[in-house]
Amino acid sequence: MALRIAERAPDFTAETTQGQIRFHDWLGDSWGMLFSHPKDFTPVCTTELGYLAKCQDQFAARNCKVIGLSVDPLGDHERWLADIKEVTGGEVTYPIIADHDLAVAKLYDMLPADAGDSAEGRTPLNNQTVRTVYLIGPDKLIKAMLVYPMSTGRNFDEVLRLIDSCQLTAQHKVATPVNWKQGEDVIIVPAVSDEDAKALFPAGWKTVKPYMRVVPQPEET
Repeated sequence: MALRIAERAPDFTAETTQGQIRFHDWLGDSWGMLFSHPKDFTPVCTTELGYLAKCQDQFAARNCKVIGLSVDPLGDHERWLADIKEVTGGEVTYPIIADHDLAVAKLYDMLPADAGDSAEGRTPLNNQTVRTVYLIGPDKLIKAMLVYPMSTGRNFDEVLRLIDSCQLTAQHKVATPVNWKQGEDVIIVPAVSDEDAKALFPAGWKTVKPYMRVVPQPEET
């Protein structure tokens, strides 16, 4: 089953490095970032998990929980975490799903249904599609998806920027332009008429084109 933005994120129960969780219950009223890895003890993923451990507080400040997934058993995860700390200096305190039966990877369309039901004997190469970031809102809907090849480490600073944009645009009827960062001007969405925009943005806006109206970033409420 292919997943799409605005669809409900599939729920599941799984073992993690912090015990068994039911995903939707674990998310609660928070945003969530689920990011997956093709195999434990792989170099690029080691740098990713370590970096994320160091900036997890930035996700927490945005009310966004972090959870990883790797297609290996729990014991391998626990040994890998020691390597991650040694290599990067980052101590992983967020949970890592032990997807040893490939159930979550298949549920989230990262592996085909006929991929089998065991991580044993699988390699990073035949797990290479397990390299996705899912951003999920408190309503349990998928807000964004990012897919990377094995050879490219993910940019979690960009994921933070994406969260900022998704949270802002969920609260206000605006969109964020290219390379937008917190505090910069935003765009009134075209679906808002000028008449309605007067009530939403009483200080006015700059009309660049009839379809492009620019306003300062609204304050969060």
